Amino acid sequence: MPPIPTVVPMSWYLILSAILFTLGAAGFLLRRNIITVFMCIELMLNAVNLTFVAFSHQLKQVDGHIFTFFVMVVAAAEAAVGLAIILTVFKNRQTLEIDEISSMKL
Repeated sequence: MPPIPTVVPMSWYLILSAILFTLGAAGFLLRRNIITVFMCIELMLNAVNLTFVAFSHQLKQVDGHIFTFFVMVVAAAEAAVGLAIILTVFKNRQTLEIDEISSMKL
C-alpha cells in the first residue's frame, strides 16, 4: 500500500479556487436575485483569497496573507453597503429581482 501524502499539493488548492471562482462567475451572470448575485461576488473574492494564501504558503512569504486581509476588509465593506442598498431597494420596490428593478424610474 502506498504511503498517504501528508501535504496537500498546490494544484489542488488552485483547482478548488478555479472551481469556486467559476461557480461564482456563473452565478453572477445567470442568477437574477440581488442576494444571490452578492453571494456570488463574495464567492469569487474568497476564491481569489484562497489562491493568494496558497501561493503565499508555497513561496514562504507573507504578502499573500496581507493581500487576503485587505480583500476581506473590502468584502466586508462591500457587504455592509450592499446590504443597505438591498434593503432600500426592497423597501421601495417590494422585489429583489434584478430585471424588475433595473429601471431607475419609480
